[in-house]
Amino acid sequence: MTVTDRIPLDPFGTDIVAESARLRALGPVVPVELPGGIPAWAPTGYDVLRELILDPLVSKDARRHWRLWPQTGERPDWSWIVTWVGVVNMLTTYGPDHARLRKLVAPSFTLRRTEALRPRVVAITAELLDALAAEGADGRAVDLRAGFAHQLPLRLICELLGVPDGLRADAARLITDIFDTSDPSPERAASVQERIGTVLGALLAHRRQEPGDDLTTELIRVRDEDGDRLSDEELLHTLLLVVGAGFETTVNLIGNAVVALLTHPARPAAVRSGEAGWKGVVEETLRVHPSVAALPLRFAVADLSVGGVTIPAGDAIITTYAAAGLDPARYGPDAADFDAGRGADDHLAFGIGVHRCMGAPLARMEALTALPALFARFPELRLAVGTDELRQVPSFIAHGWQEVPVLLGA
Repeated sequence: MTVTDRIPLDPFGTDIVAESARLRALGPVVPVELPGGIPAWAPTGYDVLRELILDPLVSKDARRHWRLWPQTGERPDWSWIVTWVGVVNMLTTYGPDHARLRKLVAPSFTLRRTEALRPRVVAITAELLDALAAEGADGRAVDLRAGFAHQLPLRLICELLGVPDGLRADAARLITDIFDTSDPSPERAASVQERIGTVLGALLAHRRQEPGDDLTTELIRVRDEDGDRLSDEELLHTLLLVVGAGFETTVNLIGNAVVALLTHPARPAAVRSGEAGWKGVVEETLRVHPSVAALPLRFAVADLSVGGVTIPAGDAIITTYAAAGLDPARYGPDAADFDAGRGADDHLAFGIGVHRCMGAPLARMEALTALPALFARFPELRLAVGTDELRQVPSFIAHGWQEVPVLLGA
């Protein structure tokens, strides 16, 4: 295969498992095309992806290391990617800039701070389960994503950031639209960029006027007292990252775990009997159905030789977490099968190295609180539709379900 034979990625993410298998059959590193015709390289297996993530000559700074960065201002059909690689926060920086920005946010996601949030997670979970029970009375189907998987992480991250009630729905819609890659039109990209400024700008204005014990207030304090540590742009984009990474990904983790269990009645039975544990359920969900299937973009700082392929300096690389988790070379011929007893906690769903997701302990804690409580409260929980009726969220980045209709049982 030559670079001119780039494989277009499905912008709707219709069947990420099948797409990963097709790409893997073409080789360990495959030239692909993102929406709008953006060229990139896709690792198709665990070892190659891990090698690239850990390589110090792979950057996340598009402005410094992507040779096509200037074209994003000249190609309207590429404007959607700016929301992912043109913002300035710890997701998109390299070297000392990344370390500086990460250090500002890290104290809010330590194991101690995460554990301190547990009582709040338990309380929110109980409230949501009560609301589900009321909504599903008389045998009515309820959408578990909208009423549970969505609400728990949204409420928690908004409390952590000090987002007022009146802004929460707007913040949630903004993140959902950013993850939606089905419409790369410049009009939609411009709308998203505008709303980043208005929604998060309103949060900053609110917390400047009414400071609180929250991460937004702390970042404002850092910005006002020492502008060399955090610019206005970095402040805004850091809030964007924390909302997105701390919300949408956990929504999908909880929703994907529920669907994985309910599509095979033996799976929840195995958990109830103790044959499989909830930790195994969460880790297997992260491996087989990672909340982020593929993340744009990283960039070769120099020519890289990996998997028998040379990635030229300045080329883009997409981080393919779903493909890595499904790699038969790593997890055996049944890699695509969900097995909560597998014990595979070496997946890359939260990344690895300096860019590893610092919110991973919080996401795990939320899932390990929400899932046992859900299945204990509703032991007869089952899907209200066939699995062929479930619809993937329209994204090649996010990996989750648009709705999870369930019947709660007696």
